[in-house]
Amino acid sequence: MITKTIRSALALPATLLTVLPLWAQETTEAATEAVTELAAEVVPIMDKGDVSWMMVSTVLVLFMTIPGLALFYGGLVRSKNMLSVLMQTTMIACVMMLVWVIYGYSFAFGGSTSPWWGGTARLFLSGVNADSMSATFSAGYVIPEYLFIAFQMTFAAITPALIIGAFAERVKFSAVLVFSVLWATFSYFPIAHMVWDANGYLYRKGAIDFAGGTVVHINAGIAALVGCLVIGKRVGLGRDNMAPHSMVLTMVGASMLWVGWFGFNVGSNLEANGGATLAMINTFIATAAATVAWSALEAVQRGKASMLGAASGMVAGLVAVTPACGTIGPMGAIALGVVAAAACYFFVTVVKNRFGYDDSLDVFGIHGVGGIIGAVLTGVFSASAFGGVKGDDYAMAAQLWIQVEGVAITMVWSGVISFVLFKLIDLTIGLRVDADTERQGLDLTSHGEQAYHS
Repeated sequence: MITKTIRSALALPATLLTVLPLWAQETTEAATEAVTELAAEVVPIMDKGDVSWMMVSTVLVLFMTIPGLALFYGGLVRSKNMLSVLMQTTMIACVMMLVWVIYGYSFAFGGSTSPWWGGTARLFLSGVNADSMSATFSAGYVIPEYLFIAFQMTFAAITPALIIGAFAERVKFSAVLVFSVLWATFSYFPIAHMVWDANGYLYRKGAIDFAGGTVVHINAGIAALVGCLVIGKRVGLGRDNMAPHSMVLTMVGASMLWVGWFGFNVGSNLEANGGATLAMINTFIATAAATVAWSALEAVQRGKASMLGAASGMVAGLVAVTPACGTIGPMGAIALGVVAAAACYFFVTVVKNRFGYDDSLDVFGIHGVGGIIGAVLTGVFSASAFGGVKGDDYAMAAQLWIQVEGVAITMVWSGVISFVLFKLIDLTIGLRVDADTERQGLDLTSHGEQAYHS
């Protein structure tokens, strides 16, 4: 009996050794399945730092418009039209915010596979709630969709407001608002989809537009040129004094634009990381270079560097670096700023006078030309040889062609749409105020108030 018990005891370890590999295999398989299930259930990361920065960026872009752009433009017009510019800028921004959430976001980012527009799936922000997320540029990281909507909404708000500077002091308030809504619908939203949506035509082609060189500046600049040509010159141009009534306010507005532009450019990174810091330093450096270059050109040609020239150079640098800020290096930003300042200076001081069009506040000369220079040269300065982020396999010639194609499509699209809309509005409600109203000033005639009282 004792012998049998001892044999049984001795047999137990052998039995365990036989079963152990089977148990280990089952445990490993179970662990593998658990890891696989866990990986499938991983929730994308919403980093609070990214969210905080994007909320700040969104407010900064609003600051660009109200009061930045409003004061910049307001100081450049005559005192009798100061409030009209402030009112037009304010109302365009507010109307566009409403249009954006009703259908603009859907038309631009509605999820359609069309290369030309985003579809209707997000009309009235259908399907969006506080738990909805939007992707960033890093795999696995997201931000709230409401935040992405609000950020893009500020872009849609400022872009039509840029256009009004080309025909300031002579257009009906109602015509400005109607044009802004229609132009955004048929020009801004489609271009935004083509360039920034993953299904967009130019996005698929690989066009680089980090923060809106084509979508915002070329788009608005071409519309501005068409507008001033269709509407015609201001009454008294060449005879009356049409100098800016307050360069102080213009400088204040330009400074606000520069500060707000960090939301515009750096916020377009969608995350608070190294890419955002690259966009930030480029926004500093390109703008500084353009401001210095414009002032130097003015000093050489005219003997004096003006505050108007410095403010113009500042905006030219900001415009040019917008499409490039996320892919070029700081030294490339300096070169880009200098080239953009020279090109914009030439158009503002030579080309406009040569052809005689009345782009009142040089919207085309700065936003249009600066946007074109920036968009095209993005293809050059993004190369590692110039300090850009693109590697040794970067095909500069191919990218340049894509950049030129994006510029050409934007120019033609905006130009045709703008011309048709200006003509339609002129045939219906009319674009321009009468000559007596224009002489009196739009502040009193359109809004019944004055900016200044003697």
